[in-house]
Amino acid sequence: MATIMRPMHSMPLLLVLAATALFGFHKAAAEEHPNGRWRVVWSDEFEYVGLPDPAKWGYDVGGHGWGNKELQFYTERRKENARVENGRLIIEARRDAAENHRYTSARLVSKGKGDWTYGRFEVRAKLPSGRGTWPAIWMLPSLKSYGEGDWPDNGEIDVMEHVGFDPDVIHASAHTRAYYHSIGTQKTAKIQLPTARKSFNIYAVEWEPREIRWYVNGKHYFTFQNERLSFPGADYKQWPFDKPFHLILNLAVGGTWGGARGVDDSIWPQRIEVDYVRVYQADSLTRMRFAITSAQDPLVNSAPLTHAAWWWLPRLPR
Repeated sequence: MATIMRPMHSMPLLLVLAATALFGFHKAAAEEHPNGRWRVVWSDEFEYVGLPDPAKWGYDVGGHGWGNKELQFYTERRKENARVENGRLIIEARRDAAENHRYTSARLVSKGKGDWTYGRFEVRAKLPSGRGTWPAIWMLPSLKSYGEGDWPDNGEIDVMEHVGFDPDVIHASAHTRAYYHSIGTQKTAKIQLPTARKSFNIYAVEWEPREIRWYVNGKHYFTFQNERLSFPGADYKQWPFDKPFHLILNLAVGGTWGGARGVDDSIWPQRIEVDYVRVYQADSLTRMRFAITSAQDPLVNSAPLTHAAWWWLPRLPR
């Protein structure tokens, strides 16, 4: 078991941290989530035309299967696969035999341009149709902090996955060393969404030190809890989610899951359309309330400082 350093918490210290968060240095964007709890700290509204904004998005490039036997080659700065038009991001998978692969697509990443510990991550999107499509909105760690640094030691948060052979079923998952599909311990949930391919829907997670919650159009349907706050023997293998993560948007073709029932060659091109991507973090008052509540919570007080420190401290502008 990993050695846990016990933080020396006290009510005065917590109040100082909370007051700092409430009154000092907080210069993030003022736009507020409708529930009043969150404020936008990063977003792309796609109010431009051309390639995705290079200040916000990079690319994962290649065609080696990506650990899932996927069939596509992910390209870089190729408008046929990733572009912004009519106020929307288009990620398009094509059967065009480029890059020595039968299919091409794109995988956009915010790593190094947008990395966060905790927050609300929200994407409004319309999904593709057809057997062999596998769109995903998800998050990976920006640092290799735990174990040997490989997947799944440092975690994965799947905000939304959809496979074309099982249409209009939205999947949510959290992957860790203790909980992942290859060993049959995965933590996952699904929800029916009849409009997934016909219209835009809002996919979101709210990631806090205590738990991660999944939503579709505001409906909460899955929670993954931080066992390090309730089980003395738990460590990063159960909860590696106290380090910065980044966003990934992609459309895969085939693969071990997306292609489990084959790929329909007659459906291409297919696209995921994204209306916006927004990252929120708790406003100062929410962080102050969390800090004060935590001062009297033995679960939080007995947890490593990293589980909560980022939640209390103010968010500086990027």
